[in-house]
Amino acid sequence: MIKIAIDVMGGDFGPEPIIEGVVQALECTKFLPILVGDKTEILSLLPQYYIDKVQIVESSDVISMNDQATNALKRKDSSIYKAVELVRNKEADAIVSAGHSGATMTLSTLRIGRLPHISKPALATLMPSTTQVKTLVLDVGAVTDCTPQNLYEFGAMGEAYVQKILEVESPRVGLLSNGSEDNKGNALTKEAFGLLKELDGFIGNVEGKDIFNGTVNVVVCDGFTGNILLKTSEGVVTTVFTLMKQYIQKSLPAKLGALLMKKKVFVHMKKQVDKDEYGGAPLLGINGCAIVSHGASNAKAIKNAIFQAIKYTQSDVNKVIEELLTK
Repeated sequence: MIKIAIDVMGGDFGPEPIIEGVVQALECTKFLPILVGDKTEILSLLPQYYIDKVQIVESSDVISMNDQATNALKRKDSSIYKAVELVRNKEADAIVSAGHSGATMTLSTLRIGRLPHISKPALATLMPSTTQVKTLVLDVGAVTDCTPQNLYEFGAMGEAYVQKILEVESPRVGLLSNGSEDNKGNALTKEAFGLLKELDGFIGNVEGKDIFNGTVNVVVCDGFTGNILLKTSEGVVTTVFTLMKQYIQKSLPAKLGALLMKKKVFVHMKKQVDKDEYGGAPLLGINGCAIVSHGASNAKAIKNAIFQAIKYTQSDVNKVIEELLTK
């Protein structure tokens, strides 16, 4: 049975939504959750029926969002550290954490370790697209200062992930630049362009708009650019929905139209752009599986993060990454 280590204490809203997400996941699929955190608090929130369906690992420390990620290695009693150690020691197949993302990435990289041909891991996220298949963007925050070699490895990891998890047989990989022409870009992307040509799926430079129009399955960028892209996109989505609500409230015909479109249009739109549908971002390139969830994750997000961890564990993504980099 697949075992998922879950940092129960790390989210913005405490253990309640995380435990609720675990329960929702257990209602849908069979796996063994290993809940890491304050045992008394966990038992007070866990329904009686599920007590014998989980394991609990006691931890006495919580790394808060204001703590330095670099101190995580010293905080061996923290819930994140203990959850990562379970994966390192092969007592769990994956970790899911909505806690301090920097600490989770640092500990996963240093304690679980990188794949043999990976110099730096990458945080990947799915972006909405006008097509059926979402676009995977990486890196979105793990490595802010990248080398061309890092970007090449990101391309290989993204190609493998989309192939095995999203089941796209021949993924198209693009390099984010300020124009689609081969000669566009800065010093970093121009050198990375030459390396990425080694990948079968590389189609060249792509622009920001191509992330959302189905042109490409994987978009490669450095973590500084990717993190700005991610947060800007989240802000645009929030703004668009807020403006729609404001304009609908001002007009009776608009209210009637919105009522008619609620189930047919708005529900599907919200599902397309809802970050809770994905649950979290996989940290690609480590010798295991780590899903980094948003601090404000609700139960639905945690449930989907667990599903993502299970699917990742059942796949051979890491093996395919190694094959691509040693080909």
